[in-house]
Amino acid sequence: MRKKYNDLYLDDNPLEEVPLQEYPRMQFKRTSYLCLNGVWDIEISKSNELPAKYSSQVIVPFPIESKLSRINKKLKKGEFIYYHRFFKISNSFNIGRIIIHFDAIDQIGDVYINGKQVMHHEGGYLPFEVDITDYVKEENEVVVKVQDDLNKMYGYGKQAIKSKGMWYTKTSGIWKTCWIESVPDKYFKNIKIDTTLDEVTIKVNSDILKKQIIIFSNDNKQIYRFKNDEIKIKIKNPINWTPENPYLYHFILKGENDYVESYFALRTLKAGEYQGYPCLLLNDKPYFFNGLLDQGYYPDGLLTPKTYKKYEDEINTVKKLGFNTLRKHIKIEPDYFYYLCDKLGIIVFQDFVNNGSYSYLNDTILPNIGLTKRLKKGFTTRNIIKEQFKKETKATIEMLYNHPSVVYYTIFNEGWGQFDADKMYDYVKELDSTRIIDTTSGWFKSNKSDVISEHIYFKDIKFNKEMKPIILSEFGGYVFKVLEHSYNLSRTYGYKLFKTQEEYQDALNKLYKEKILPFAFKGLSGCIYTQISDVEDETNGILTYDRKMVKIKDPILPDINKI
Repeated sequence: MRKKYNDLYLDDNPLEEVPLQEYPRMQFKRTSYLCLNGVWDIEISKSNELPAKYSSQVIVPFPIESKLSRINKKLKKGEFIYYHRFFKISNSFNIGRIIIHFDAIDQIGDVYINGKQVMHHEGGYLPFEVDITDYVKEENEVVVKVQDDLNKMYGYGKQAIKSKGMWYTKTSGIWKTCWIESVPDKYFKNIKIDTTLDEVTIKVNSDILKKQIIIFSNDNKQIYRFKNDEIKIKIKNPINWTPENPYLYHFILKGENDYVESYFALRTLKAGEYQGYPCLLLNDKPYFFNGLLDQGYYPDGLLTPKTYKKYEDEINTVKKLGFNTLRKHIKIEPDYFYYLCDKLGIIVFQDFVNNGSYSYLNDTILPNIGLTKRLKKGFTTRNIIKEQFKKETKATIEMLYNHPSVVYYTIFNEGWGQFDADKMYDYVKELDSTRIIDTTSGWFKSNKSDVISEHIYFKDIKFNKEMKPIILSEFGGYVFKVLEHSYNLSRTYGYKLFKTQEEYQDALNKLYKEKILPFAFKGLSGCIYTQISDVEDETNGILTYDRKMVKIKDPILPDINKI
């Protein structure tokens, strides 16, 4: 009997002693940094009380269901995960205040320092922090209690109790970097960056009076002093950011005893017109967004890559193949991912993470055959779920606001957890008017959206002239299954099967040549092919799940933006 699943995924390279130890916020970087990734004690139990002992160890920040965590166990409903470790705070490290950061804990986390609860956080994809100055001493104990029953009140993305098809293995616990920094009593809490094509506005949240900013451009530097919480600076000889030339302006923000390194880029995105057709303009020029759907799953770490070089390699690979955009699908990555997109030059279409209900019949089957009228009772109605989604949406925008690579938000995907779509458009637009908003990606259209967003898998791809730019936000999903690099050997999920690499490549070339190129810049402003890699049962990626094989050899739509 042939075995069902493939176990070849862990590569030969050992984990670093402190995995993913790069500084986590490259747009807000201090010299003070203590990474808490690595070996922690762990106890999994149904008890609501902190354990007296810990029976095993885990590698943070990999979810416990992953192989890299060394636990490789599914968390059962009603169980709690207890993480435990010690850390030291030296006199030289402590310059005033001590802040502990958790970049994501799925789903509900409680943090204890030296036996005292200091934080309760709900939601599995976004960062949070807490000032622990009043609780720490030289030697310290931290315990993190996690509950994850896959409660659909919170964002859950593609997670499922039983993975199948387009739904993947549930992930629990600490799955992004946790770290500590020390800041002076008066410090920069955050910054907000807005740019035009030749100007930057930096808003500072702090109680520091005298501030200084030093901007570096090539071999030159400019120094500006200011006292208010906002400074607007005209940039001489501006260089605009594009995927083809991802130029970043680095700067230093100084204030009394605080010192932060950051960067910005000069770029704009808006809707406009080209040769009589609506289109999207990058830096006031028509731009075609040729992208891939990016789920962000890995066979050994699930939501968490083994190293950040995995991100870097993927970005470089897809750029070489002619793509310039990734649609980050129903997942919020670590901040370091978006830094790499800024630095390497890849556009990000960012989805908000769905909560609420999902119906396979109403949200997938019927719309795919053209039946998109849905009963109102099928949409999310509970106010507590709506408010949680709005809370997580706001936090997502705050996290990503300064990243130039992020140009586009998708609020609802295919009706998953959808509610009050027009009101949510207004809500997001008020929070961030600088990005393009795709209110309802796929179907169940709203009146308010910056684009017409279509998913087309089983129908002929063609478009009528619209009043708004069109984004083909999902299409393709062609399957070329490579057994030795596949997760599920007996089950294949995708939309059209090809037996050889040559047939697969030819079909893709034909799809783009006959169905995409004729509409490019004639109403169609972008397309998102499904998808960047295989994921578990899904074998419709241009990369295999282990990322060891690229299934296509020739670039797709090379130089399309040279118009």
